[in-house]
Amino acid sequence: MSVVSLITLSIVVILMLAVIFVNGWTDAPNAIATAVSTRVITPKNAVRMAVVFNFIGALVMTIINAKVATTLSKIVKFKPVKPGEVNVPLVVLAASMFAIVLWAVVAWYFGIPTSESHALIAGVTGGALALGNSSINKDAWTLVIIGLLISTILGFGMGYITSKLIEFFFRKMKRGTANKVFTGGQAFGAATMAFMHGAQDGQKFMGVFLLGIFLYNEKWVKILPDGSFNIPWWLIVLCSVVMGIGTSVGGYRIIKAVGMDMVKLEKYQGCAADIAASLCLLFSSLTGVPVSTTHTKTTAIMGVGAAKRLSSVNWRIVKEMVLAWVLTFPGCGLIAFVIAKIFMLIFKA
Repeated sequence: MSVVSLITLSIVVILMLAVIFVNGWTDAPNAIATAVSTRVITPKNAVRMAVVFNFIGALVMTIINAKVATTLSKIVKFKPVKPGEVNVPLVVLAASMFAIVLWAVVAWYFGIPTSESHALIAGVTGGALALGNSSINKDAWTLVIIGLLISTILGFGMGYITSKLIEFFFRKMKRGTANKVFTGGQAFGAATMAFMHGAQDGQKFMGVFLLGIFLYNEKWVKILPDGSFNIPWWLIVLCSVVMGIGTSVGGYRIIKAVGMDMVKLEKYQGCAADIAASLCLLFSSLTGVPVSTTHTKTTAIMGVGAAKRLSSVNWRIVKEMVLAWVLTFPGCGLIAFVIAKIFMLIFKA
């Protein structure tokens, strides 16, 4: 491979690490937002817990089932590069990563919990469309659409049902006793959410990371009999550590938007939201469906709030979040498309 390709790979790796960092910065705080807002865990301890359980989740789920990583690595199909050519697919991937970082930082600045999962999918797809001679994997995109429905409908429904069940079964318990029970329950739920965030989002970034290495040199990536990438231990550790650093740096702004501004939660409601979202993420991870942890958690919180009364949900905040979600696919995709065109001109020059 040429020196240009090696430089491009280095840029892809740096930008990929930046995307993972931003995911920890903007997405991972959703896992611990409710536990912080109900004062079950201090922000500092919650971040530490998120770092640990994100790593465990990424490690364990990758060993059990790496289907999510496979789906993301196959979201687009790049045509092979001929000897002596500039590795344009690698250039396009670098542009996609740059677009995702740009999109996420802007969203973080305004305190809006956008989905890094959807930004990742939109960015890679937008870059591939700019390339022109690559194709979109319809099967993988079908799973993305299914995941969007799961994270929205199932998240809200599970949040509503879980909250109602807790209210029913614990209706006769004294308030002081209930608070003690759900203090422990919510701490457990927050740890579970952090675990599932690592299980879902960690795999997505591993899949795209390996795609970049594969585009540079196929021999550097081990292909399994089913056509998926073998995920090495060093990549699991790297992604988890970088994601954890991101969470420790910038998580509180998103914690405030999700856990404090959208719905004023009691301890049992926070516990219900965490359990509901964790179950949705577990189901999606085991079936290989890439879902947004942000969407799943926030819609679960909405469902919990609606179970009490619709007016308890701050629908203005919800409106802002939904608008950001809707704009992510076309917005991030378009930015990636434009930046990919610019990158191709620069590297061809």
